[in-house]
Amino acid sequence: MSEQQRDMVIVVRRSRRRKHGHHGGAWKVAYADFVTAMMAFFLVMWLLGIGSRQQRAAIAEYFKNPSMAQGTATMAPPGKIGPGGASDSMIKLGGAMDMPHGPGKDRRALRADAAEIEKLAREREKERLENLMQQLHAAIEKSQALEPFKDQLLLDITPEGLRIQIVDKQNRPMFDTGSATLEPYTVAILHELAGFIGQAPNKVSISGHTDDAPYSGVSHYSNWELSADRANAARRALLDGGLDETKIARVVGLAASVPFDKLNPGDPINRRISIIMMTKQAQDAAFSQEASAVTIAPNAPHAP
Repeated sequence: MSEQQRDMVIVVRRSRRRKHGHHGGAWKVAYADFVTAMMAFFLVMWLLGIGSRQQRAAIAEYFKNPSMAQGTATMAPPGKIGPGGASDSMIKLGGAMDMPHGPGKDRRALRADAAEIEKLAREREKERLENLMQQLHAAIEKSQALEPFKDQLLLDITPEGLRIQIVDKQNRPMFDTGSATLEPYTVAILHELAGFIGQAPNKVSISGHTDDAPYSGVSHYSNWELSADRANAARRALLDGGLDETKIARVVGLAASVPFDKLNPGDPINRRISIIMMTKQAQDAAFSQEASAVTIAPNAPHAP
């Protein structure tokens, strides 16, 4: 081999392939991030769609404060929920695990809340009526006009409200015998009561009652008409005493159908006027379609 052949250098050049950016995997990462974000978005929208107002508020609070305590950046430990509503599970976010699967549970919860509110309202109204009764007792004790008739004024609390009953005594009837004409002292009692009743917001129901003695007088006129006329006469006396006419909710005549003394239906105490300062429930019933009519005897005058 010649010297020239020994010194020969062979250079091999290889062509480099050009790498194109669009053939790489960076776009896959971006697409995965986009899909994940969309999943999270639709999951939040789903939770908002089926959740109650309280649950939506919890979700909102989670995004406002996902930390364990307000004002800190410390994340809640796994499985724990901090005051901000953070959770390590998307399903448990804001209590979503407890979300109802339909409207039935929400309606039951609403009915339970409404029943509880109504119960509290009734208890408060009962307390207010008891307080009114105590005030009326005190007013009767202090009133010189009512002092002689204390034994004829009976107060109690019924499901309908605070009931004030003015009853007959053997020697002190409220009305002339067999008529709807009030005795002067009965007018004085009703005028005194009108001032007290007018101070309360309650509507008033007035009912007239008789004993079981059959009415002997005008034909086709019975204890039903007589009791209704007497209730209406009491209404007029209350209005004359200053009671606002809009406070009258109902005027009825019940004859001898609801005796005070059931064992002695002929006792004078069964002849009475009952004035009820009505509860809201009784007031609503009085103004309903079934109980809104005012019962007045056909021959009774229609205006005070």
